[in-house]
Amino acid sequence: MRRGETVSARLWASSVWVLVGFFVLNLLAMIAAVVVNSLGTRWFNTWLPQGFTTKWYFSAWDEFQLGDVLFTTFQVVGAVVVLSGLLGVPAAYALARREFPGKRLVVLLFLLPLLVPPITFGIPLATVLYRAGLAGSISGVILANLVPTVPFVILVMIPFIEQIDPRVEAAARVFGAGTLRLFIHVLAPLLAPGILAALLLVLVRTIAMFELTFFTDGPTSQTLVVALYYAVYAAGVRAGQSIDAMAVIYMVTTLVWLLIALRFVNPTQIVGRARR
Repeated sequence: MRRGETVSARLWASSVWVLVGFFVLNLLAMIAAVVVNSLGTRWFNTWLPQGFTTKWYFSAWDEFQLGDVLFTTFQVVGAVVVLSGLLGVPAAYALARREFPGKRLVVLLFLLPLLVPPITFGIPLATVLYRAGLAGSISGVILANLVPTVPFVILVMIPFIEQIDPRVEAAARVFGAGTLRLFIHVLAPLLAPGILAALLLVLVRTIAMFELTFFTDGPTSQTLVVALYYAVYAAGVRAGQSIDAMAVIYMVTTLVWLLIALRFVNPTQIVGRARR
């Protein structure tokens, strides 16, 4: 019986690895096809293009006004990262250190934007912003993106805060440290890795956030992912290589920041609180 169970376990493990390998292979093949096409001159019914060139990147930069799009993207992302940190870190500290009636309900309300698809609350949110006259501007895009990013910062920061011994804070208060000084000189250095990890992950999420930005943006507030969508589906004839070049720029931008984030965050820390 044990031998049969061992064989079954090995077959199951082999099947899982085959499926994972098949998925990774398909993913790499799709990315490689986009990258190769963005550098190819012509590509019809052959394994590789007839030639390679970088002109499509310059063409995409001019045709899609990528300079303005990237500037707008970094404006939105920078504002969302800063505001998410200023709002999310104190809220996470309050939820980690304070007990009050209805705390679980408050935590649940904070986590709802992370549990439901953005399109579910994106349309009502965009309606409210349009009625308030904020949609169609960078301010509206920033406010829309704060809805999921602030709860995300809270979720990431709570395990980091709970790892700090409350006696450290008590000792600082005994020696006369007020709340502001306590945070700046005691908590901030200890929480720096968590804050940096949370904000870097917020940066990656904001760059990749399509639905909320698409519902609330305007002609001068499009981020890179929305501009890529318009490049693919808007009316008119465009070279496929230029669109793929734009997609490569988007992938590289997101991948670089994701790799930086993963150097500072341990994914097990995010779920550590749920295991307690």
